[in-house]
Amino acid sequence: MISFVDLAVAGGGPAGLAGAIHAAQAGLNVVVLEPRRGLLDKACGEGIMPGGVEALEDLGIRPHGVPFIGVEYADASDPSSRATGFFPSGAIGLGVRRTALHAAMRRRAQLLGVRFCDARVTSFEQRPDGVLVNGELHARWLVGADGLRSDIRRMLGVERPARAPARLGVRRHYAVRPWSDCVQVYFGEHSEAYVTPVDTKLVGVAFLFEQRRNADVGRHRFDELLAGFPILARQLEDKPVASRLRGSGPFEQRVERRVVGNVLLVGDAGGYVDPLTGEGVALGLATARAAVRSILEGDPSVYEARYRHLTRRYFALTSALLAVARRRRLHKVLLRLARAWPAVFDATLGILSHTPDEDAGTASTRPNDDVTIGLDRLL
Repeated sequence: MISFVDLAVAGGGPAGLAGAIHAAQAGLNVVVLEPRRGLLDKACGEGIMPGGVEALEDLGIRPHGVPFIGVEYADASDPSSRATGFFPSGAIGLGVRRTALHAAMRRRAQLLGVRFCDARVTSFEQRPDGVLVNGELHARWLVGADGLRSDIRRMLGVERPARAPARLGVRRHYAVRPWSDCVQVYFGEHSEAYVTPVDTKLVGVAFLFEQRRNADVGRHRFDELLAGFPILARQLEDKPVASRLRGSGPFEQRVERRVVGNVLLVGDAGGYVDPLTGEGVALGLATARAAVRSILEGDPSVYEARYRHLTRRYFALTSALLAVARRRRLHKVLLRLARAWPAVFDATLGILSHTPDEDAGTASTRPNDDVTIGLDRLL
């Protein structure tokens, strides 16, 4: 027997849950299809920028975490080469275990009447009055929020090949009291390390790096990467490991379009460059809100322009910073300039910490894949 809903969401991560919550708050009948049971974890930096914190508060969600006031960039081995940028007055980021974030968002969705189905979307058929999902669920709309490896995106046929070498990430936690009130980013040789305070006696350590052919990406690879960051390695020496290793990637996902009929792609499923600027959760929440708003307005095509506006800055700044990260000789140059002009550094961080207004982008038609920032402007 076919059941009917207003909105089906494929994927129960932050972007999918945000879309479900926004839709439920607007009075829609919503079901989330997610095959993974229990609290969902993910290899990520776990630092939510101020724009993401505000978006969570708008959803009525206040997850347990550790506030941070800015981002400190540093060289992997030179203690004198570092620069700290602070968020604008009153803006606070939040380090949150991904499992704690998922628990808080799922609880909020359930309180609003969102239903959950332990299933993966294996097929869907677009019809004049909606989408038939898995041959048994008729939804007026389907939102694909199933992450980097999105099945919905693949079935829509809108994927485009990556242009850059594949980058991967690994993360584990250490039982140690956070030693900084900022997220720390260390630049190393062909890799970066992220240190995020996520609890009073817990920090997350994540490495981003380019994939090497036949290279181990498990525990030995993590230890090898850590050895290349001597300042961080000394900080973590003899500290207990508090979680199992998790990996993610390749990160770059290029997408031709995010709206096909009554199917919309949000979050990582809609396109991704790299976690380097830490905007993933904030953008996932923002794109989910924009998609649901476009559905409620009865014009999903507007979502494409809104998506491009919301993500343009992310695509541009992340691409530029990646170009710097891949050139070891530029690391100290960037850090020296950031330290020499702290007001400029703070202003740049302020831009990253704020999610753009989705309305400002509805008239935009320029694809965000074409947006770049020259290194001369960045430096």
